[in-house]
Amino acid sequence: MGEAILSAILDKGLSTPRAISVSDIDEARRQYLEHKYGVAVMSDNRLAAERGDIVILAIKPQNLVDVMAELNSQLKSAQLVLSIIAGARINTLRLGLNHNHVVRAMPNTPAQIGEGTSVWTATGEVTEQQKQRAGSILGAMGKEIYVNDEKYIDMATAVSGSGPAYFFLFVESLIDAAVDIGLPRDMAQELVVQTMLGSGHFIQRSGKPPAELRTMVTSRGGTTAEALLQLEKGKFAQLVKQAVTAAYNKARRLGGR
Repeated sequence: MGEAILSAILDKGLSTPRAISVSDIDEARRQYLEHKYGVAVMSDNRLAAERGDIVILAIKPQNLVDVMAELNSQLKSAQLVLSIIAGARINTLRLGLNHNHVVRAMPNTPAQIGEGTSVWTATGEVTEQQKQRAGSILGAMGKEIYVNDEKYIDMATAVSGSGPAYFFLFVESLIDAAVDIGLPRDMAQELVVQTMLGSGHFIQRSGKPPAELRTMVTSRGGTTAEALLQLEKGKFAQLVKQAVTAAYNKARRLGGR
């Protein structure tokens, strides 16, 4: 996801390669990023952080404690910290970094192709100009949604953050089902993927709620009705609710709640 942000920033002209510094512990990774994007690379987090007015934390949650220890009290008061670390609460970042200008965001994987969704919030100390810049960075990867309460970040994690995996699983299952009834796998994949894309765009452009669209395509006694009956028997909607609730509770536990 860190590379997705870097790519989006450069593609949208929000910064130049010479103005960006990237820190990574992996030498091969540093060489790759330097070669592909022309940015300055280093293994020193402190050095990278002091070179910019926005510090983006795109690290694994298990590395957060060590990184915060490195950067604690090292950031300038005017610098903005933008974190995309799953489960890392704003208060944890405040205390661990000894820094108050913090934005917490939850993007999702389609951000890698500019079709992502990022839900984000900010501390009270973050200026309007900093909010605009944070929104521009997240918006470069797709749609960005600002929320006033941090509680919505964990909820978004369970819905949009983890959501692509739910979608991929359904697509995978639908392709397998199509193959089971006799379709060649390449044809099945093409049919399913295009059906998913078209249906998503139809929801977006029609302005109608999904329930109404489902009713429109479901003829009484027809094939769609028969298929939906099986999904209802399997408690499909209830399983989705259970999955989202489980992801939400996990996000809260990652944040120490």
